[in-house]
Amino acid sequence: MSETQTTTPEAEGERALRRSLGFRDLVVYGLLFIAPMAPVGVFGTLDAKSHGAVALVYLVATIAMAFTALSYAQMVRVVPQAGSVFAYARVGLGNGAGFVAGWMAMLDYVLIPAVAYLFSGVAMNALVPEVSRWVWTALAVVVTTLLNLWGVRAAARVGFLVLAMEVVVLAVFVVSAVVVLARDGTQRGWLSPLTGDGTQGAFALSAVLGAVSVAVLSYLGFDAIASFAEEVTGGSAKIARALLFCLALTGVLFIAQTYLVALLEPVSSARLAAEPGRQGSAFYDTLDASVGTWLHDLVAVSKAIGAAFAALAGQAAAGRLLFAMGRDRRLPRVLSRTNDGVPRVALLCAAVVTLVAAVWAARRDDGMDQLVSVVDIGALTAFLLLHASVVGWFAVKRRGGPVIWWRHVLAPVAGAAITVAVVVEASGTAQVVGAMWLAVGLAVLVVQGSRRAVPPAP
Repeated sequence: MSETQTTTPEAEGERALRRSLGFRDLVVYGLLFIAPMAPVGVFGTLDAKSHGAVALVYLVATIAMAFTALSYAQMVRVVPQAGSVFAYARVGLGNGAGFVAGWMAMLDYVLIPAVAYLFSGVAMNALVPEVSRWVWTALAVVVTTLLNLWGVRAAARVGFLVLAMEVVVLAVFVVSAVVVLARDGTQRGWLSPLTGDGTQGAFALSAVLGAVSVAVLSYLGFDAIASFAEEVTGGSAKIARALLFCLALTGVLFIAQTYLVALLEPVSSARLAAEPGRQGSAFYDTLDASVGTWLHDLVAVSKAIGAAFAALAGQAAAGRLLFAMGRDRRLPRVLSRTNDGVPRVALLCAAVVTLVAAVWAARRDDGMDQLVSVVDIGALTAFLLLHASVVGWFAVKRRGGPVIWWRHVLAPVAGAAITVAVVVEASGTAQVVGAMWLAVGLAVLVVQGSRRAVPPAP
């Protein structure tokens, strides 16, 4: 099916989104959501799990996530609509599966911004302890929500400035690390980030793969680009290019920074494994020991601001998902209303839910752990249905022309296998919450009964 044959709801007026985004804007949203220095918080955990081969972990994780990016690139050409995986599963697997995919993705899109807002609030509270972290968290929600309500183009412009700041900080880190390595040498062998530091025995592929199951979560967010399919100028091919570009670029950034930090890391992977309390601050501790506290503080401030704008991108994607499901009458129809091409009702609903979750977590000592344990399971389930949609549309229904087996069967099956492996490795809490959320969604689907949704795209 060609792109010109796919109908979009732009003729509906008040339920149409405004096309104003270019390739750069899409990349900005994707990189903002992922965050260029996402490995900072999990570096110590990955270093311990992989026996020191942390750069190899991100290399493998990038390749693993490429299968998901390819599936998105396939389906966005078939259904260039807001709603992303909800729309894809609807045409590839049927209306029921589409609802389940959207319902599970909702868990991810609503709670990931809550985690990012909380991270921003915690970081700002550390800098200005006189103001409670829940106040900083709520303030971050309000500011970024106003930007999203202003419009997707305006939010992208502000987001570009924030992203530029994050890239500059990353560049400062890279230059500083190279200078220290040239002056003082390495703490570990030059190849150790790829082969392991040897303190936990010989290289173990199983250890690397176990760490990959955690590392792939650093990439969650690049798929949000697909949610803006009805707001991009120039067709769905631009969405596909932006998806693949974002994944490739973040892969390079993640591999480079973890390689450099691993070379500077004075603590062995064995010690990190034996002392889990060191893992969370391992990246910052390395900066303190090798470069200085000034870089620690610079990275911390960048992460605080960047987290709020990662949440902005996530909130925007959540709004588009609610908009699409409302338009399809799978959620209240009012969610599909737009004002000046902006889905403000859906955005406000997403913001309220995120605000409640983020402030609740900010007022609890274990709030971060509670949120982080469940945010990923929704995205992973949605990814699984995405891969199934590719097989369903191209190989089973044969609606996309001749079947290209490596692209339409082998790649999505490999992607699905990787997704299942990550879900199996998820925490018990995440699995339970995911199962409960799925059960609620299935109950909603049953209650909807025989109500007919808008027919899928031809």
